[in-house]
Amino acid sequence: MFGDLRGLPPMLVQVGSHEILLGDAVRLAGRAADADVAITLQVVPGVPHVFQAYAAMLDEGATALNRAAEFLTAHFPIAAQ
Repeated sequence: MFGDLRGLPPMLVQVGSHEILLGDAVRLAGRAADADVAITLQVVPGVPHVFQAYAAMLDEGATALNRAAEFLTAHFPIAAQ
């Protein structure tokens, strides 16, 4: 978060509203935007840290993984091959 973010590829940040690092995720997104990095910040209500790991049990986790796959496919087409 404190490094030089200029020139980074598009970023996706997914964070739960009950995440202890929510503030850091929001600050990172802001810093990326300030550095002209394309940033997508997704704050998911009511979920904790690493909620994506519970995709088999949480609909929000499965949705987040699908959104990450869509992000990768849209921004890095070679990843879809």
